[in-house]
Amino acid sequence: ITTSIQIVLNGEQIQVPSGKNVLELLEHLSVQPDRVAVELDRRIVPKRDWESTAVAEGAEIEIVHFVGGG
Repeated sequence: ITTSIQIVLNGEQIQVPSGKNVLELLEHLSVQPDRVAVELDRRIVPKRDWESTAVAEGAEIEIVHFVGGG
């Protein structure tokens, strides 16, 4: 049995599996981790901390995609 939690992702409430860290959440959402920055509860999470940062019920997450250009 997989339990889920509710989070706010980029302003939208969604259900995701519980027990995930930031990196696992990105994988679950099919987001390329090398092209984004992650903000959790209004704080930027350094990439080095993604595996040790748990995503909890009610978390507010913003995923910002980097766009190349010239």
